Amino acid sequence: MSTPLMPKATAVWLVDNTALTFDQIAHFCTLHPLEVAAIADGEAAMSIKGLDPILTGQLTREEIDKGQADSNHRLKRAETTVRVPVAKRKGPRYTPVSRRQDRPNAILWLLRNHPELKDAQIIRLVGTTKPTIESIRSRTHWNANNLTPLDPVTLGLCAQMDLDMEVEKAAKLSPTEQAPAPEGATLLPAAETVKPPTPFETPEPPPVDTREEADIEADAVFAKLKSMNQPEPPADDEA
Repeated sequence: MSTPLMPKATAVWLVDNTALTFDQIAHFCTLHPLEVAAIADGEAAMSIKGLDPILTGQLTREEIDKGQADSNHRLKRAETTVRVPVAKRKGPRYTPVSRRQDRPNAILWLLRNHPELKDAQIIRLVGTTKPTIESIRSRTHWNANNLTPLDPVTLGLCAQMDLDMEVEKAAKLSPTEQAPAPEGATLLPAAETVKPPTPFETPEPPPVDTREEADIEADAVFAKLKSMNQPEPPADDEA
């Protein structure tokens, strides 16, 4: 019979509230009869508050009445509908001998499909060692050329729930990659958005004659003399 919840507290309540014998209480609470007698005499468990096994669903009133009516009756625990989680053992998962040869294939599958998993998580999933994971990752494993990636869930090395939980945990711990911002999502600098003011267009000045003033006057005199020396056209005879 499994140990009841808080056996000493349950024994305190049974001693104080029932007429069961010490042997019956000791058998149900997995204690020694002398320890139950010490509880009844107030020599042990004086600071422990009694725990009602009926409220916790460990015993029924009918079972207690049967025990009080018959001193040879052994109390039986009531079937509980509450599922108590089993404590998981620490350390790498135990892998059956018949499936240990499949562990390298499962490790290769995890390294390829879930590179975000840490070595400790792979060890928990398939029950391997860190040197084995490193040798498969670096292709230095003695059977590296013959390995084929196989799903550890299909091989029966771990449950799908455990794999999903480890992958989700690794995704939360790994840094998220920021996606590149789409074009137009950020502001451009003012030097690119503001067009510099265009200067006013000024008319180009007329070409400046760079000749000296004496040359200009000489050209004017020669032109005048040339016009004076030209002969006048003959006058038409009067009719």
